[in-house]
Amino acid sequence: MQKTESYSISTTRAKTLDVIITAFLIALVFVSTVFINIKLPFGHGGLVHLGTAMLFIASILFGPKKGAIAGAAGMGLFDILGGWAIWAPITIVARGLQGYIVGKISWMNGRNGNSIGFNLLATIISIPFMIAVYYVGEGILYGNWIQPLLSIPGDLTQNALGIIIALPVCIVLRKLPIFK
Repeated sequence: MQKTESYSISTTRAKTLDVIITAFLIALVFVSTVFINIKLPFGHGGLVHLGTAMLFIASILFGPKKGAIAGAAGMGLFDILGGWAIWAPITIVARGLQGYIVGKISWMNGRNGNSIGFNLLATIISIPFMIAVYYVGEGILYGNWIQPLLSIPGDLTQNALGIIIALPVCIVLRKLPIFK
């Protein structure tokens, strides 16, 4: 009986810690999107923000599930609370997919986000998927398939900035005992 209780308590603690980490990652993505952003003067007023860097960090350090949830919920919440609610469903799909792709590639074959090369490859591979979801979403929202092309340079800039910040941060964080 004691083994079962011990296992149950251990399992409950692990699940609680999992929820806390996921919530913390959502908050990091949200805060990085809200407080550190530049509105673009072209397209439909998109943003370049540091939420993408946090999405990449979450996905590389914690894997596809947490990366997807952090990206979708953190940036989706930003859209809802920041006056961009019409974009929230598109953002949830685009950023959830992007976080999942980065985490899945970074964590494939037991790498667990430890390969700098695969982490870079993962972030690069995720970009066309994110852009495609936003392109289709914007095309549907505005009934125009040319106008969404103007958002692509901002998307590329935002992702490049995210990569430039996230990869070195992940390298440093991986050296901490908590991530070993």
